[in-house]
Amino acid sequence: MKKDTKNISRRKFITLTGGAAGFVAMGGFGMNMDWAINNQEIDAETLENNTISTDVLVVGSGMAGLFAAVKAHDAGANVLMVSKGRLGSSGQTPFAKGIFAYNKDKEKLSIDEFVAKVSRSALGTNNKAYTRQLAENSLARVNELKDWGFFESSLYNKSFSKPIEERNIPVQERVTITHLIKEDNRVVGAAGFSIDEQKVLFYEAKSVILCTGAGGFKPNGFPIGDLTHDGTVMAYNIGAKVTGKEWNDGHPARSENPAACYDGWGDMFEQKPSTTSIEIRHDLGVDMNYMAYVNGGAAQMGPPGRGNQNNTVSGGPYRPEEFSSQGAPGGGPPQDGEERQGPPPGDRERKRPPRKDGKGAPPGMGGNVVGGSTAGMSIHKAEGLVPINDKCESTIPGLYAAGDALGSYMAGGIYTQIGSSLSGSAVQGAIAGETAANYSKTVKNKNVSASKLKSIQEDILAPLKREAGYSPAWVTQTLQSIMIPNFVLYIKKENLMKAALAYIEELRDHHVPHLRASNLHELRLAHETKNMVISAEMKLRASLMRTESRCSHYRLDYPEMDNENWQAWINIFKGEDGKMKLEKQPFNTWATTSENKEIEQIS
Repeated sequence: MKKDTKNISRRKFITLTGGAAGFVAMGGFGMNMDWAINNQEIDAETLENNTISTDVLVVGSGMAGLFAAVKAHDAGANVLMVSKGRLGSSGQTPFAKGIFAYNKDKEKLSIDEFVAKVSRSALGTNNKAYTRQLAENSLARVNELKDWGFFESSLYNKSFSKPIEERNIPVQERVTITHLIKEDNRVVGAAGFSIDEQKVLFYEAKSVILCTGAGGFKPNGFPIGDLTHDGTVMAYNIGAKVTGKEWNDGHPARSENPAACYDGWGDMFEQKPSTTSIEIRHDLGVDMNYMAYVNGGAAQMGPPGRGNQNNTVSGGPYRPEEFSSQGAPGGGPPQDGEERQGPPPGDRERKRPPRKDGKGAPPGMGGNVVGGSTAGMSIHKAEGLVPINDKCESTIPGLYAAGDALGSYMAGGIYTQIGSSLSGSAVQGAIAGETAANYSKTVKNKNVSASKLKSIQEDILAPLKREAGYSPAWVTQTLQSIMIPNFVLYIKKENLMKAALAYIEELRDHHVPHLRASNLHELRLAHETKNMVISAEMKLRASLMRTESRCSHYRLDYPEMDNENWQAWINIFKGEDGKMKLEKQPFNTWATTSENKEIEQIS
């Protein structure tokens, strides 16, 4: 007697057949599979192919991308900028309103003293070369922005367009780059697709600068929804080293108008950018999460809020009895002028930023806030491609990165200087642009084999061609439920992280390969989801490896700093076997190869 397979439940069927084979077999049994069917709106076979050649390809159009393109052009290179969003209007750039400028004629601290204070606040995790670079070059970049009209409007597209149009630098917007192309152990281009023109795009380039920003897990509240570690994962896939995944950004935001700017008293307003001066801070990004974990309550789970006196330089959450128990570097209480200051009581009638000296909460952090709104993102400039020098050069020849795409550790695993993120992106973009342009003069464009290009195109379009699978939204929601809880991401314990890692590996191995897309927007989401899953794996493995608490990384099972074993950054790279591997790189050394370093693979 033939079994009636049409009435088998989806759960039972997938259990019996296995998820991978289940989609195909269900159709054969005549089962209703509307939940999985890919209702294609676009025939992937009809998309056009275009190949474009340039000297320097800049991926990203925020602050780092702007200066990378301008300075590469000024150094004599042909430049093309490609952006997933709009020039000056995507990623975190339009949210940032403070930009740091070190003026030696006005500041009381010398550059040496500034670097030393940042190092102390960051518990030694900062790269001193990039900290110094920030101070030395920030004022020049700010002055250029002033000439372009940057400080005249809260919207940045017009001021960003001025130097781009003056130089006739071509810009392609709403293009999703999915692959970097490597030949003869160097970068020779990139590939992706246009969302608007239904084209697969191949770029031949002598050098590539990733200005793709950082990323998160598409949390609610903070404007990083279009940042999903695309550049980091693309570079990782071709063998580049990445770093900084164990650190955790703690920016909170409001549930209402989350992307709006707020002054230090919680009032919303349209804010023009302004400069900031030296104000060394100790924003650990974990204190509020610890208090919520211990006492209950999900609100205010970001970094220490305004007026909070718990901004210490201890390894983990505030413990006053242990001010001096942490050992060098960074032991002892904050010194004069190092604690954050909030607005005076009863001063809420003021409706605009009260001071230009950086006092008070920065935009988006005043008043009653909700936390976890940047879940999945590390500290600014602390994650991304590992540099091999102070020129923004990665471990892959011809590949450069700047801003939040570069793991420069400019401020270390902690927030130390208001406005340094935007300023650092400008400084690093300029350096990367000039360096990439000079490198491009020494190499020639290289033709990539037709078979390799065909393979890349198949990988790009695969979600469009699947008859059935998982929607990117479903996999993203599952990822969020695994990674965003503060007892996984912020308050870390080995058993919970290992449990989360098991779920992430399941998504990686059995769900990501079956992502489906019915149109080009969903195709973008499918690639973003894949990148988020890989980044989640990186965060968990790095957090498991660092068996201590330091800056924004807090282990409940290892609450103390371990200076004997952990004065080191963690780098991640893909081994020859395709598996993720981790290594220690001692603080303030440059990465070259994996030789003579302690390497640990976690399966």
